[in-house]
Amino acid sequence: MTPVLQTERLVIRAHALPDFDAYCALWSDLDVVRFITGTPFSREASWSRFLRHAGHWQHLGFGFLAIEDRETGQFVGEAGFHDMRRDLTPSLEGSLEAGWALMPSAQGKGYGFEAMQALVGWADTTFPGRRMTAIIDPANQPSIRIASRLGFTPFGETSYHGNAIVLFERRR
Repeated sequence: MTPVLQTERLVIRAHALPDFDAYCALWSDLDVVRFITGTPFSREASWSRFLRHAGHWQHLGFGFLAIEDRETGQFVGEAGFHDMRRDLTPSLEGSLEAGWALMPSAQGKGYGFEAMQALVGWADTTFPGRRMTAIIDPANQPSIRIASRLGFTPFGETSYHGNAIVLFERRR
């Protein structure tokens, strides 16, 4: 079952069809994707990505959730865990791979940490002992700071789709 988590400022919930236009805006913004793919997503690619979230929850019991500002009800980003079966060495398969992305207007406000802190707490309770990982571009210092504050530490460096990445792991 997809959880609904609330923090002081956020509601973290399943994506809903009315989120899609804001979701497209998120993933078509060059500032958002510069450390992820480097290429903005088309509406079609965003739709496939959007629908993928439901599949993660259905088949794996975890996934990404929409982040909503509690005060305004506005979609401000997404965060959660996935298992992308990435072609990486060392492999992250079977782990809860953490990730987050925020609208540029929501960045720098602590929303990413706040959302992920709630999600990590949920995952620790729901999947006790399960490995938690993240991949982050070494130039993405804001995300590295969030990961570090959440207890993630680097354990390797590799390349993914031709881009350098740092592999992080959170030990309990």
